[in-house]
Amino acid sequence: MNFVQSIPTHMDFEGQATAEKLSRIIITLFGAVGLVWGYIIQQFSQTVYILGAGFVLAALLTIPPWPMYRRKPLNWQPARDGTEGSSSGSKKGKKK
Repeated sequence: MNFVQSIPTHMDFEGQATAEKLSRIIITLFGAVGLVWGYIIQQFSQTVYILGAGFVLAALLTIPPWPMYRRKPLNWQPARDGTEGSSSGSKKGKKK
């Protein structure tokens, strides 16, 4: 159980942008190659197969949170204790 919880499941914002750009490039490239190849051999099914292979490759490279997508994590502030501001929070917004 600890092994499953130790697997990272996040990407940083720049990693998300990189993954999206990479997936668009892969799918566009495979789509163009598939279209040209399918036109040459006059088989639309080959176009669909090549595009499907590009989709699978893009999914394998961009969906899992690989370490290359986690290079610049955000530094979050530590969480506040919930008991500090509970009484002052109710006074905000009240007018006299």
